[in-house]
Amino acid sequence: MNEIYDAIVIGMGPGSIFFAYEMLQHTKNKKILLIEQGKRVEQRSCPIETIGKCVKCKPFCNITSGFSGAGAFSDGKLSLYNKEDDDFYIGGDLHKYIGVEKTKELIDYTDQIYLKMGADPKLEGTEHKEEVQVIKNKAKKEDITLIDIPIRHLGTEKAHELYKKLEDYLEENNIDLMFETIVENIIIEDNEAKGVFVRNANNEDTDTIYGKNIIIAVGRKGANWLVDMCNEHNIKTEAGVVDIGVRYELADEVMKDINTYMYEGKFIGRPEPYRDKVRTFCQNPSGFVSSEVYDEGIDLVNGHSYKDRKSTQTNLAILVSHHFEHPFDKPIEYGRNVAKNMNELGGGNVVVQRLGDIMRGKRTWDEELKNNKIKPTLKSAVAGDITFALGYRTMTDILQFIKSMDKIVEGFGNPENLLYAPEIKFYSNRVVIDSNFETSVKNLYSIGDGGGMTRGLMMASASGVQMARNLLNKE
Repeated sequence: MNEIYDAIVIGMGPGSIFFAYEMLQHTKNKKILLIEQGKRVEQRSCPIETIGKCVKCKPFCNITSGFSGAGAFSDGKLSLYNKEDDDFYIGGDLHKYIGVEKTKELIDYTDQIYLKMGADPKLEGTEHKEEVQVIKNKAKKEDITLIDIPIRHLGTEKAHELYKKLEDYLEENNIDLMFETIVENIIIEDNEAKGVFVRNANNEDTDTIYGKNIIIAVGRKGANWLVDMCNEHNIKTEAGVVDIGVRYELADEVMKDINTYMYEGKFIGRPEPYRDKVRTFCQNPSGFVSSEVYDEGIDLVNGHSYKDRKSTQTNLAILVSHHFEHPFDKPIEYGRNVAKNMNELGGGNVVVQRLGDIMRGKRTWDEELKNNKIKPTLKSAVAGDITFALGYRTMTDILQFIKSMDKIVEGFGNPENLLYAPEIKFYSNRVVIDSNFETSVKNLYSIGDGGGMTRGLMMASASGVQMARNLLNKE
């Protein structure tokens, strides 16, 4: 390609999509290219839905790669904010770059775009403040904080439809979308980004594409790639974090109040003896546990929540945040090793174990799962012993947290509840950026989850909108 783009965005998750959308609201004269290693949203489907097992889709997993990124294929929830709050307690650090009030305005604006594209106008978690306060008080007694914020639930299948509208809108307005394309490297000369080297994901065809501004929006799926880029090009970073834990599945009946009053409860604790941050994340009422494949065939667990398709069980993540100190500075590699060991135990699959078996110091067997009250909704999960690979400290944090949660939500510690592993949230070492989201390399920017700025669909989307405004103000 000989033409020079005004902006090249690496990745096509929410940050990238909303960047392009916002650029179109202000000018139609910019040449913008979005590059994605996965497929178009309408071509993304997971074989596990029909054949009951993960087949390690090639060249990339359809759940983690493709237009709209990994987040839209999990539970499809947009986390908003409470007007009275003077800080953001979830969603990352976007507000630290642009301020709390400006972030709220940005979320309101971004939310309107989602509504315009077909998001459900109903907001969860706004009608039962007194009931929620009762649960908050119980949590406080156990030294656990409950964060309740309004949530707009897209639903996994409805999110596909919504993002297809956005995909069509971008193409109809001459945004170039390049699918099934790998960005092998960023062209940097004299500490200034000039373009990208790309390769077709299905063959060896290569190309060089030049751009005035290069925006990294790779999401968690691209965190490992981003680490390599930062190391190779001396892009400044700060010590990062990796979240390691399990997907927890229990009866809807147990989670009835949480599901009804909030849809998703975000509980945060620091259990003894390590006082590590342990949190619940991505709660899916009447949902389904799922698996997703990352680089090198690593199989991780996640959760889906549909608008129309329902189970009788709730699943949620219980994650432990791991911060490493000198001399170790490879949190992603640590998490990948945990995942690889767990996959080895499961013959390449996610491992599932009953809580009661963990407490008794034994593995779970297939026959025990068949007779268990809580039936695995992830059919490809292999019965086993997650404690062999998850690590003593992580496992201790999770079990102590479950014990405390059982005092807040009766039945949370039921021995028949299921723990699937590994659930790991990879983040690159945090990329150092300024208030315009520019890295230490001129004309190279970082937004969204992959570089450590945001967590989740809404904040990633909002960061894309702000990135567009930053670029327009630069001129």
